[in-house]
This record gives sequence, C-alpha cells and structure tokens, in this order.
Amino acid sequence: MFAILGFYKFKKITKLTIKKKLLEKLFKIEKIRGSIILSNEGVNSNISFNNNQYDLINNHLKKILNIKNFDNENLSFCKYQAFHKGKIKIKKELVPIGIKINKRILNNQIEPEKWNEFIKKKNTVLIDLRKGFEYRVGTFKGSINPKIKNFRDFPKFFKTLKKNNNIAMFCTGGIRCEKASFYLRKRDFKNVYQLNGGIINYLNVIDKKKSMWKGDCFVFDNRVSVKHGLKPGNLKICAGCREPISTLEIKSNKYEEGVTCPNCYSLLSDDQKKRFRMRQQQIKIQKKLGKKYFYQREFK
Repeated sequence: MFAILGFYKFKKITKLTIKKKLLEKLFKIEKIRGSIILSNEGVNSNISFNNNQYDLINNHLKKILNIKNFDNENLSFCKYQAFHKGKIKIKKELVPIGIKINKRILNNQIEPEKWNEFIKKKNTVLIDLRKGFEYRVGTFKGSINPKIKNFRDFPKFFKTLKKNNNIAMFCTGGIRCEKASFYLRKRDFKNVYQLNGGIINYLNVIDKKKSMWKGDCFVFDNRVSVKHGLKPGNLKICAGCREPISTLEIKSNKYEEGVTCPNCYSLLSDDQKKRFRMRQQQIKIQKKLGKKYFYQREFK
C-alpha cells in the first residue's frame, strides 16, 4: 500500500538549491516519487511513498524545509505507486499569477461542512479555478469555469467579476485559490472565499449522500481521478492528448488505445498518430516480455 501526500506552505524559503539537493537525496533513499516545487514564497508538493514510512518522511520534509506545520495537507492511499518518477523544481512562484504571497489570508476559508450552505447564498458566484478538462470530469453544481489554459491568464477573467458579489472559489487542493484570493484582495475585492483544503478535502470529509459534488475529481497521478472517500475513479488517460476519458468515450470509434480519443481525434496529425501507434506497439511488446513500460501501474 502506498501513501499519497499533498501539501503546501506559504513561507519565505531561502537556500533553495541546498534544500533541493537534500530533498533529492531523501527521494532517492526513501524511494519517493511525485513532485515538490520550491520557491521563495513557499513549497507545493504531491508525492507518494510506502505507507509505513509516513511519519519518517513527514518529519524529514519538515526538517529540511524548516516548517512546523503545512498550511494544508491531504493524505490518501492507493494499492499502486501513483507516480512514475520523482522531481524537485525551483520556480519563481508556486502558482504563476504575477504576484507573490507575503502573508496568507486566513479569514476567507470555508470548511467543507459549511460549504454547501455557503454556495447556496444569493449573489454568490461559484468559480471552478481548474482547467477545462478538470472541470469536465466533475465539479460543483452551478459552478462556472473560465476555460483558461494557463493560471497566469486568470487576471483577464477576474476583470469581469463584480466587486460587490460573494465570490466562492475552489480547486483541487486549495493552493490555486490561495493565489487567486490574494490577488483579488489586493485589488479591493472584499467578499472572496475559498473551500478550505479544496475538493480533495471536501470529498474526504463529506458523505456522498449530502454532497453537492457531481462526477470525479481529476488528480495529476496514476489514479487519474478520485471519488468520495478519495477512492480511485474509473477514468483513464488518453495517450494522445493526455486528458481524462470516460468508459463511454473509450467505446467511441474515435478511440484507439495509446493513440487517440474523441477529444483529440481531429486535432492530431497523421504523423502524430503514426508515432503514437509505434509507441503503443512497443508497450505491447514490453507487456508480453514481462518488462516495465511507461503508463504502467506498479503494485506492491
């Protein structure tokens, strides 16, 4: 069994190169996979490792990063390794929007237990801050999605919002909302709120019968999506466009394993499809030989 740990912390972090090397050493020794993003404004991470190593790894991470507690943390479990490799990156911002957080906003966090009632209020604009393909997999009823490919483009969308409305935002784990709400507060939006811990926290806490969530929640690992209780969903990833596809889409005559799906069938060139077929053929050969191949789920 593997533990999947997601966390972030907004805090001034120095000596990033040294910390990166220490984290890379920890990844190698403890066989950690996933990603950690380091910045002068903090850390953002989503990693996976052997379940019985949680306390050890959690303590090592906090010691290296000089952090007592994370701003947000979510823990789930999976029978197979959720990531193919481990990587640590240094970036200017944890989430690029053109402004760094120097002090978190703490009075705008709505707990999952109060979220349902909050988003039912009048004059409340419910915004899904994730990308379009994430929104397509699942979202809260009544939410709007700006359909923006890059987070740094959100300021253009924010110009369309009225400052006297209640703005309720949500994303996967909460960090995109942290940056967006900080940005809006700096521009005199007073009534900006966010789902504490994001969708992951909501699905982990709220019973399905009382939930206002519809569909799955896309996650950036081998599970592809999760449901209530953070159980792995039934979606797969199209190898052509790297976007999630449902069982219904797999039955389409525009779906070809390892090559295309209904979402990218008309977008890929013949040359791309040819290369993807060659790649898929190599995967089939590796399977028959009992060797490792990309996209494989690694079980304990």
